[in-house]
Amino acid sequence: MPTHRQTVAITYETAARAVSIAMEVGEAVGVKAVVSVADPSMTLIAYGMADGATPHSAETSRRKAATSASTRRRTGRIPEPLATALALGTGGALTTIDGGVPILFGDDHVGGLGVAGGSPAQDAEIALETLRRLGARGEGMES
Repeated sequence: MPTHRQTVAITYETAARAVSIAMEVGEAVGVKAVVSVADPSMTLIAYGMADGATPHSAETSRRKAATSASTRRRTGRIPEPLATALALGTGGALTTIDGGVPILFGDDHVGGLGVAGGSPAQDAEIALETLRRLGARGEGMES
């Protein structure tokens, strides 16, 4: 029987770069973004908040990142039967509001990115563009 397992997780440097990219993309489209990156254990690795962003977007961004990091799914694509159960079963710690995407490099799932501050559709577009610029996989996550 194995005594341990190895895990793969995003580095701080890459997570910080993802936050920076998402903040730039948000600014370019007029969104005062709040961006979080979590590793697969849902631990917050990097975070950024645009000046003037709404305070509640901080928690929404974190929940989107944690959800995508733990489920390996885009938050807006979680099936409806699971949506209510997910929020209730986690005491609201996870969300199905769009704007969260898993971060994958090749076949390695390294975390989740959560963007808040715009509409859910804007947040998702910012997140997908961030994956593209970061060099992470985004196929299959588009609208």
